[in-house]
Amino acid sequence: MDDFTRSSAFDNAVVSVWRQTLVEAARTVMLDGAIYSVRRTPKHGLAQVDFKLEGQTLRGLEQNPRTNSRWAQLARKGARVMQFLAGGRYLAVVADGKVIHYSGSRKRDKQKKNS
Repeated sequence: MDDFTRSSAFDNAVVSVWRQTLVEAARTVMLDGAIYSVRRTPKHGLAQVDFKLEGQTLRGLEQNPRTNSRWAQLARKGARVMQFLAGGRYLAVVADGKVIHYSGSRKRDKQKKNS
């Protein structure tokens, strides 16, 4: 999946989903001719959209500004931040239109540090 998440198609798609969801406040997102509903999480009312890209099912989730992460801190300052994940694994974040990719699994990161 790392090659997939590092592709320009991935970057273009997540920025498009981010823009439609958080900037345009659309109720639906259009991507590659398909339409996906934007829902709100029950507890915090955060925007969430599930979509498909190159056969992968992805989720875009608005950053909860009430957490302690650096992304939440940006959201509290007014940045529009959306996390993108697949199968429970965070792949990338879009903050004010800029894509930041997460590295591989934490286990793999620790192995690299210890090498």
